[in-house]
Amino acid sequence: MQNQTIVTEFVLLGLSQNPKVEKLLFVIFLLLYLATIGGNMTIVVTIASSPVLLGSPMYFFLAFLSLLDACVSSIVTPTMIIDLFYKRKTISFECCMTQVFSVHFFSAVEVIILAAMAYDRYVAICKPLHYSSIMNRRLCGILVGIAFAGGFLHSIIQIIFTLQLPFCGPNFIDHFICDLFPLLKLACTDTHIFVILVFANSGSICIIIFSFLLVSYVVILFSLRTHSSEGRRKALSTCGSHITVVVLFFVPCILIYARPTSPFSLEKNVFIFADVLTPLLNPVVYTFRNKEMKNAIRKMWRSLLVAPDILK
Repeated sequence: MQNQTIVTEFVLLGLSQNPKVEKLLFVIFLLLYLATIGGNMTIVVTIASSPVLLGSPMYFFLAFLSLLDACVSSIVTPTMIIDLFYKRKTISFECCMTQVFSVHFFSAVEVIILAAMAYDRYVAICKPLHYSSIMNRRLCGILVGIAFAGGFLHSIIQIIFTLQLPFCGPNFIDHFICDLFPLLKLACTDTHIFVILVFANSGSICIIIFSFLLVSYVVILFSLRTHSSEGRRKALSTCGSHITVVVLFFVPCILIYARPTSPFSLEKNVFIFADVLTPLLNPVVYTFRNKEMKNAIRKMWRSLLVAPDILK
């Protein structure tokens, strides 16, 4: 197919056309973004500064998960906040493609990190005597490498598909970011085959990995019958946090990418939940009931507050 793209920029319709609503949204999303970055980077710095936590595979993966959440939020939210100042919200073709690539790259890496965290919990609960020998630093490094390689492969396939589409106008995207389905609606060609490819590369992956994670946790929870009440309580606490994050991440993913081509009226709302609220909620979920994280955060803040007094 010959590419006949003549569109050099896209116009984003955003979340609202009402200036008063946009001012309110600016304040709300700015506060949400600052809280998201603050919460996730607090987790990253806390784990990185604690040899005990950094030496634990669970917290090692959690640090990467928090860093990925900060990256996803930084790709989407600042642009959306800045656009609330402008009546005409434009994005160049190149920046649009970069945004598609970046969002899918970091989201795919996060999918594999979540799977790695589930495997870590499985080994810890089902094979506790072999945990140290199985979940060693080398395996953790390999899993992170696989996550980034898998994320790159997934996103490069998506962007290659998208670059094959001819865009000859109109160029109005009914969204606040560039993404696959809004772009497919603007393509000057039959996009049925591209919809199938998007489903195969995004939707089916979401369904398969989500199903795999749920099954793995059924196995984990089933094996807890042989543990002591204290062991079950601690395992359920960590597993409950991870299951909550998995649901928060995968349900929006399935709603967006594993669906028919018919218009999805709530797509923008689901995107806000997935790319703005979920990265904010993850730090809360992982620290609210985790005594080790809360104690490490308190210790870090105490050391930061004491250090200036020592230097005086």
